[in-house]
Amino acid sequence: MSATLPPMPKARRSPSDRDLGLVVAGHGVVRVRGRSMEPTLRDGDLLLVRVGKSARPGSLVVVRLPGREGLSVKRAVRLDDEGWWVERDNPREGVDSWAVGAIPRHDVVACVVRRLWPVRRIQAPPTV
Repeated sequence: MSATLPPMPKARRSPSDRDLGLVVAGHGVVRVRGRSMEPTLRDGDLLLVRVGKSARPGSLVVVRLPGREGLSVKRAVRLDDEGWWVERDNPREGVDSWAVGAIPRHDVVACVVRRLWPVRRIQAPPTV
C-alpha cells in the first residue's frame, strides 16, 4: 500500500522527509493508495500522521521501502538490530518486510495518528 499526498499549496516542507510534503507542527496528511492494509485502511483514506513520533509494535507507520519510490503505510511489528519489521494487513496484496527485510529506523518517516477521511470511518487506527 502506498501513501501519496493530496494536492497542497506550496508551503514549508518537512525537514526530515521531503516526500511527506506539508508538515505543520510535526503533523502531515497522506492519502492511502492500494489494498495492502485492508481491512484496516482502504484506498483513498486520508491519514493524519506525526513526523518524528516513535513507532511501537502494532502501530501504523509511514515508511520508505527499499527499492521502491515514494512512501508506504505498514504495521510496525517489532524492532530489532536491523530496524523495524513491518507487515501488511492484507496477505494477498503489497510488499512488506517478508519481501524486503527490516526497514532501517531512518526510513520510518511518521506514525499514523488517525484517519481523517472518509468521515464515517474517522477513528484512531487500531493496534494489535
